[in-house]
Amino acid sequence: MGPNSDSGGRYRVVGTPRAKVDAAAKCTGDTIFADDVVLPRMLSCRMLRSPHPHARIVKIDTSRAEALDGVHAVITGTDLPIPFGILPVSQDEHALAPDHVRFIGDGVAAVAAADEDVATNAIDLIQVEYEILQAIGSVAQAAETPDPAIHDYADDGNIHKLIHLEFGDVDRGLERADLIQDDLLFYDGNTHLPIEQHAAVARYDRNGRLTLWSSTQTPHYVHRALAKVLELPPSRIRVIATPNGGGFGGKSDPFPHEIVVSKLAILTGRPVKICLTREEVFYCHRGRHPVLMRVRTGVTQDGAITAMDFESYLDGGAYGSYGVASTYYTGALQTVTYQVPVYRFRGARAFTNKPPCGPKRGHGTPQPRFAVEVTLDKIAERLELDPAELRLRHLQPPNSVTANYLKIGTIGLGESIEKVVAGSDWKARFRKLPYGTGLGLACSSYITGAGLPIYWNAMPHSGVQLKCDRGGGVTVFCGSTDIGQGSDSVLAYIVAEVLGLDPLEIAVVTADTDLTPVDLGSYSSRVTLMTGQAAVQAAERVKQLIARAAAAKLEVPTERLTFVQGRVFDVEQPERSMSFAEAVVLAESAEGTIGAVGSYMPPRSTGRYRGSGVGPSPAYSYSACVAEVEVDPDTGMVQVPKIWIAHDVGQSINPALVVGQIEGGVYMGLGEALMEEMAYRENRNLVHKWPSMLEYKSPTTHEMCDVTTYIIEDPDPNGPFGAKEAGQGPLLPVIPAVANAIYDAVGVRIDEVPMSAPKVLKAIQAKAKGKEPRYGPSATPVVRWPPPTSVPTPAEGGDGRATKPEKMPAGGG
Repeated sequence: MGPNSDSGGRYRVVGTPRAKVDAAAKCTGDTIFADDVVLPRMLSCRMLRSPHPHARIVKIDTSRAEALDGVHAVITGTDLPIPFGILPVSQDEHALAPDHVRFIGDGVAAVAAADEDVATNAIDLIQVEYEILQAIGSVAQAAETPDPAIHDYADDGNIHKLIHLEFGDVDRGLERADLIQDDLLFYDGNTHLPIEQHAAVARYDRNGRLTLWSSTQTPHYVHRALAKVLELPPSRIRVIATPNGGGFGGKSDPFPHEIVVSKLAILTGRPVKICLTREEVFYCHRGRHPVLMRVRTGVTQDGAITAMDFESYLDGGAYGSYGVASTYYTGALQTVTYQVPVYRFRGARAFTNKPPCGPKRGHGTPQPRFAVEVTLDKIAERLELDPAELRLRHLQPPNSVTANYLKIGTIGLGESIEKVVAGSDWKARFRKLPYGTGLGLACSSYITGAGLPIYWNAMPHSGVQLKCDRGGGVTVFCGSTDIGQGSDSVLAYIVAEVLGLDPLEIAVVTADTDLTPVDLGSYSSRVTLMTGQAAVQAAERVKQLIARAAAAKLEVPTERLTFVQGRVFDVEQPERSMSFAEAVVLAESAEGTIGAVGSYMPPRSTGRYRGSGVGPSPAYSYSACVAEVEVDPDTGMVQVPKIWIAHDVGQSINPALVVGQIEGGVYMGLGEALMEEMAYRENRNLVHKWPSMLEYKSPTTHEMCDVTTYIIEDPDPNGPFGAKEAGQGPLLPVIPAVANAIYDAVGVRIDEVPMSAPKVLKAIQAKAKGKEPRYGPSATPVVRWPPPTSVPTPAEGGDGRATKPEKMPAGGG
């Protein structure tokens, strides 16, 4: 089959006699012998990417690349015509664009070659003719410019998703208020910045089986995408998630490069690898959405909220990704910290010709949490109340259901606030520090796993298999992925705790779709709770099998046996005992091979309205944070010397890991608060300003502050041994705490993130001139909101279902 075959695949396969295989090929471990032909070295892949933000592909000429010595295959979008995406409602991506590019960096063609230099030279030889289309650069422009449409399935022109939910009579709630605070705030987008770039290796063997090794957080969903796009039976695809050098949500999607190397491996019969450059990682993105927010909050004189009306406008970039879920998340968790009796949420996500946004640590919730916590600080000042006292008075009670039907379990937020208030000496120092130094307080909450899977079904969200060997060892098999948060070790700790073993006796095998049961992935802070509960169930089942055999040998009832320190013994007569290994041998002799499975399915959500699938969680974590800042009034530079943070983790399984996650969240929160932003040259083709770690600003060790961390333990019955999440929630209160501290320091409000020095200085200068002491947005886009989905609240006797929606008024609404 030649380079211009009718199949659409432009490739040539090189067979090399065994005698000519070089030493490097022999060392790869991927040399395949078939008769007298050897497929020697792994091939390298590079992708040609669009230099235009929005264009139609008129023609692609790959002939010069195909003719280059060392090139083994060249493919374009016509070779991969089937779309994919992480959500079933937004299957809008192609591994390579077949006819339409939507952002600078969109993939157009790919080359597999003998090495990376040859592949790079080859993509430079590919000629593409484009028809330039108008580029959309903002939510406001998307709302004003329905044509040309970036996609053909959006709710309204280039507005991808529109949401309008109302829980109770919000207008009446605002009328009842003694004070209404109306705020407009903006949270700019930023990216994950993992040290490890995206990378993947694919191999297609003689038996027609594809194996992909990838730095991914979601091997199960990558597996689904490969089966769909490549039209292969799922049983012939194996995805192995390699240990991640950082993820933070940025490796949660199935990505084009994973599909591209898989296709090239199939075409060439050779292993194919790709490692994205740092610039390519910036264009892959899937990071924090830029969000403009308007929040109107009605309160009584004592600070009790009577109603909240929240609007969010998201710049989603070029593709759907997790964007529908992201939009719902910007309106979901406002009700889980403080009592909000009635609540309205309107959300709009726009398609723009920028790299696609998606989930970053805290997925969709840091932006609204910034808005809510800054708003509460302003309300406290207007009511002449202490911000900590205002929050403590009106916490959402435990074991309650919110206005938007989120079921709360344990809530350690009150104790968290008290810890950071005492630790920072808040009462003696707040509003009393010298000019330029200030304290700020903020709180937050986050989910411990999502209540629904991405693809709705009745199957478990996580599964675990255990195998006991005759020497006393136990192996845990689970599909979860360790992305640096320590989830592999958590599995070992949990199984060891149930079986009374040293964790070192537990082997863990994870993230291999051939070997391990399905786990949906490392996202939404779900792994400790969901895989942990599955592991507990499997370990308890194994324990019953072993206990039955040991009880028969020791001639005691099974209920009198306990498993501790590698032994099984009678609690009433401890001298009657045996080692765990001996007990396993007895059980295997009686029952056959000893193993068990466990699985986990979250409790059903109480909401029954459209959109109620985003927000429910088996448990919610809670955080409180006090930040101390120093502001230079002459330059606007902000430094954060100290942070006190308390996090309700339910039950800490490994305190060292918990503290590491909390302080990692503080570090990332500082970066978002003060410097990180995905900035584009809007007058220069929407090219990224700083697609480099040299220029994209993030904190170094010099900018990292001292942190005092408090672990608050309020065990939740839905978690394994009471555990809740710690990986994402602690980031959320850091940003608003810094904003509130800046106000305490110099008396200006920075209603826009990042709170960089030029913005702070402009606000200080405005204050000096007698103008509004604020920096932030001033208007919202004009969006055609759909009729509301009205849901009576639990207090109104609602059952979680919506009432019949109103008709869309003529001319919009």
